[in-house]
Amino acid sequence: MTNDVTLRRGPDVLLGVAIAAVAAVIVRAWAFTPIEARQGAAQKILYIHASSAFVALYLAFVLLAIASILYLWLKDEKLDRVAESTAEVGLVFTTVVLITGPIWGKTIWGAWWTWDARLTSTLFLWFIILSYSMLRGAVEDSGRRARYSAVLGILAALLVPFIHLSVYMFRTLHPMPILLKPSTPSMPPEMRWTFFSAFFAFALLFAALLRKRYRIATLRDLVAARELEAT
Repeated sequence: MTNDVTLRRGPDVLLGVAIAAVAAVIVRAWAFTPIEARQGAAQKILYIHASSAFVALYLAFVLLAIASILYLWLKDEKLDRVAESTAEVGLVFTTVVLITGPIWGKTIWGAWWTWDARLTSTLFLWFIILSYSMLRGAVEDSGRRARYSAVLGILAALLVPFIHLSVYMFRTLHPMPILLKPSTPSMPPEMRWTFFSAFFAFALLFAALLRKRYRIATLRDLVAARELEAT
């Protein structure tokens, strides 16, 4: 009964706050943040694109690797649910990255897509995470499903450092990092404030979606366990 009460709460306050924060950042970026001199208004896609990439790569898939490693060690079903939920939410944010990137690139580069090292490796990571989700639906045995998924989740996360360093390792059209670089951020204060605000808002949205997805996974496993007991 405790699990039922926990899972059947009222409105999700965290999710509402996160959506409001993202909306506020978009309004600030569009209406109150200066237009970049060379790229024009198209540069404002950066606040959505970069924030989604940050959440997917450095929050979702790092957490996926940690949860997967800990599951292989501890065999705790909660860790498997965390990994599953993180992968699905990370897939959503990576999809946003792959949609907003070409829109921005078409304006700046004159092409929707180039087989750039960072773009290609990010697309490859998207396919791996999609395969992760498909694997979870294809393997019926819960133990084997969790083990196979954990291994694939760890392998997927190994791409994250490569994606980050790809702009240093290869000649690429993709711009260099603005914040995660050795020197100080190369942005005016107004843009920098919007940039950090966007990171916070999208990270909050990630936390809210992850919590919601984890509750769904918990409820699903609870129902499956009760159905098994009834047979």
